[in-house]
Amino acid sequence: MEAAGTLERGLAVLRALAADPRRPVRATDLVRATGLARSTVDRVLGTLAHLGYVRAEGRDVSPAPRLMELGEAYLAGSGLRDALAPLAGRLADELDESVSLAVRDGDGVRFIVQCTRRRTMSVTFRVGDLLPADRCAAGLALLEPGVEWAEDDQLIEPGLIAVAMPVRDGEGRAVGAVSVVSHTSRHGVAELREHCLVALRKTVAEMEATLAGARPVPEPAAPRPGGSVDHSRSAKQELGMGFLQSLARGLAVMVALGTARGGLTLADCAKVTGLPRATVRRAVQTLERLGYAGADGARFVLLPRVLELGYARLSGLTLGEVVQPHLADLVARVRESASVAVLAGDDVVYVARVQTVSLMSINITVGTRFPAYATSMGRVLLAELPEERLATIVPRRLSPRTVTSAAELRAALRQAAVDGYALVDQELEEGVRSIAVPIRDRSGRTVAAVNVATHAGRASNATLLRDVLPALRETAARMEADLGHVHASIDG
Repeated sequence: MEAAGTLERGLAVLRALAADPRRPVRATDLVRATGLARSTVDRVLGTLAHLGYVRAEGRDVSPAPRLMELGEAYLAGSGLRDALAPLAGRLADELDESVSLAVRDGDGVRFIVQCTRRRTMSVTFRVGDLLPADRCAAGLALLEPGVEWAEDDQLIEPGLIAVAMPVRDGEGRAVGAVSVVSHTSRHGVAELREHCLVALRKTVAEMEATLAGARPVPEPAAPRPGGSVDHSRSAKQELGMGFLQSLARGLAVMVALGTARGGLTLADCAKVTGLPRATVRRAVQTLERLGYAGADGARFVLLPRVLELGYARLSGLTLGEVVQPHLADLVARVRESASVAVLAGDDVVYVARVQTVSLMSINITVGTRFPAYATSMGRVLLAELPEERLATIVPRRLSPRTVTSAAELRAALRQAAVDGYALVDQELEEGVRSIAVPIRDRSGRTVAAVNVATHAGRASNATLLRDVLPALRETAARMEADLGHVHASIDG
């Protein structure tokens, strides 16, 4: 019972932490929101921080991107997002309107897919957001069992309109609703219905055929080496009373339930986590009681309410917001300024930066653009481009050291690809020396770069390679891990 209570208290802290994304949260706020003792909240936060689910900056506490793995467990285990998102995206392209997929969650509906169109007046709902079922088209389509379609004529917000249809599985159960969402500046609700209903019917029929032909439930994932038992034991030994082992194990059970479509039996969950079956049973019973899991025959599945645990807030993070805390840690470690940039045409564009305090500093802000060929971040970004694309780049002299020969530039890019880093010595500007490594997505594709820049008088090339490069690589790995969690929702 104590273990179940610990998991319940941990989930209460997570709910409170994710409740208001508009302001920083402190431990005292969580004490007021949950009614828990300060010592309990501190132990919960310490455990969540050790698991990588929260991050503390001074007295402020915020959800960390890894927390999204709880919501991802539901989304993967239900199978709806992965099966239906491509069809929803195609419908959005066909109609040039935003398209959403939502599922029932108590008295509301919760979004699991969002395919939005970028406009001045655009939909800002995120995956994980909850709306009242009786005030939106998706909810109305799910409330009435036999309804063919439903519409929302500014019920949820002035100017917002939508037409929705239920999506049924192979057994005829309405498992979700797909909505076409627009604004009164583009259509009236009757006009939107006329515009979208034929394509919507066709897409829903394809979705239902996809669900009816879904593959049998796969076997659960094999236990991972160093699974939750080993991890929680070592953490307990390291942190002592500050680590709530039962909370860590309960969250591990939650993640495990999403490792197979259709959920897991208690025995399978015990195999995946390496936990005793009695421990798994207590955790699942707690999750059931709180509305995060439910029984489907002998299997237990996660329910949409899991998405309330920070998923919507975290899914809205930009690249710059994800990497900024890691940049700050890097600057504190190497005592030099650091940045993250992406490639835009032939330039790099800075999306995040932390500047060290120094009498002599490099004046760069977010949004600054530089020619990619003359920067360390640009070199690692250009290194993966095809030869025909590189042939369009015409380098020009920016300093006495700038490489302007196409052949020399190609050789430098090939070397950067082999080394996994680029070091540029005063080619952008005299006195500026920098080193960069790539940031890759889950498929291994380079999506950004992180660098450390310094004045040439403070650090030699050898110093950058010896002292800065290892820290850069470690920082990039942490950024990639966080981006892997955040971009899972985008990729979906």
